[in-house]
Amino acid sequence: MSAVLDMKRSDFNTSVTFVQPLVGFGGYSDFALEPLDESGVLFSLSAVHETGPHMFLLDPAPFFPQYVPVADASVADILGTDTPRVLVIVTPGSDASEHTANLLAPVLVNPETGAAMQAVLEDDSWPLRAPFN
Repeated sequence: MSAVLDMKRSDFNTSVTFVQPLVGFGGYSDFALEPLDESGVLFSLSAVHETGPHMFLLDPAPFFPQYVPVADASVADILGTDTPRVLVIVTPGSDASEHTANLLAPVLVNPETGAAMQAVLEDDSWPLRAPFN
């Protein structure tokens, strides 16, 4: 069974703990999620450990209005919510026209507890590197 993920804007916990470490990020699980704009669209995700990874996350709705991610139903059990905040990892390019977003594996955050995970969607039609239009 699958669940359509809620992409609404809401208040959220800025201390984020990944229940499963992000692939390729050395097992770090504790991060700080900080908004970089007042509209709550762009975020910085930084490992609490000072030498840990840092990345940018984005609310996909303003840039990819057709994006309706569907995650495995187990995500609700793992995160403890049926309505996680959906964010996508941004890969910066050398200029703005080359920035991409990972729509295949969004970062899902329980806005109340800060529990988070990156979920690879069952629908593999979403690109790993979607260009911004």
